[in-house]
Amino acid sequence: MNTAIMILVVMVGVGAVFGFILAFANKKFAMEVNPLINEVEDILPKGQCGACGFAGCAKYAEAVVEDPAVAPNLCVPGKAAVAAKVAELTGKKAEATEPHYARLKCRGTKTAAAAAYNYEGISDCAAAKLIQGGPKGCKFGCIGFGNCVQVCPFGAMHMGEDGLPIVDKEKCTGCGKCASTCPQSILELVPFTAKVSVDCSSHDKGAAARKLCTQACLGCGLCMRNCSHGAIKIEKNLAVVDMKICQEQCEEATCFAKCPTKAIQGLVKAAKEEQTA
Repeated sequence: MNTAIMILVVMVGVGAVFGFILAFANKKFAMEVNPLINEVEDILPKGQCGACGFAGCAKYAEAVVEDPAVAPNLCVPGKAAVAAKVAELTGKKAEATEPHYARLKCRGTKTAAAAAYNYEGISDCAAAKLIQGGPKGCKFGCIGFGNCVQVCPFGAMHMGEDGLPIVDKEKCTGCGKCASTCPQSILELVPFTAKVSVDCSSHDKGAAARKLCTQACLGCGLCMRNCSHGAIKIEKNLAVVDMKICQEQCEEATCFAKCPTKAIQGLVKAAKEEQTA
């Protein structure tokens, strides 16, 4: 009994000594945190998306306060409003940046895209891709299990009834987290001022592409021939738009008008229809 009591007393004594040492060390070597870091972090949207290039909002706040080379406009979700506040707090200049949103480069819905086989595994795009590139016939398109929807920190995406993710442009901040998660790399960040978009990623030749998906780009070149500014090229059987040329030189896009599969879409017209709906 006495032995047990002695052991207990010794353990308590050792614990007290180490506690005192740790408390002394914490006080002695404590680093003073710049209160401005907390002020900057408080105005960030807390999406922890990493679009700024740092591991979360706290790390960006620390970097933008302490490093003169870190720009105040790197918080993509915060857009111009947050950039202006960060610039004001840090005494830096916030350069204007154009807002972007995520757009799916695929129109292969459940009815448009042919199935290659019946998949019965876990509902995960990356896992499904491991089996013959996914259950759809087209190996370039959306697999459709919503990995992108699950990682969106702002609730800007949901799965549509047709099996494709739908982006809410009003909520989308352009952080790019969905794009980096997609195993097919078919989510692209496009500026709100973009006039057209090729909503297909297939590099299959025309006949094969159409057999696998009725909405596929055929690489026929009609859009390219209807573009008077040379902003469209056919690369590996797929139409590719030079956004810079398109935005700067084209006043009214007509390239998409004759597309036989509607793989290329006019975004300005679509935006107007959304506003009037």
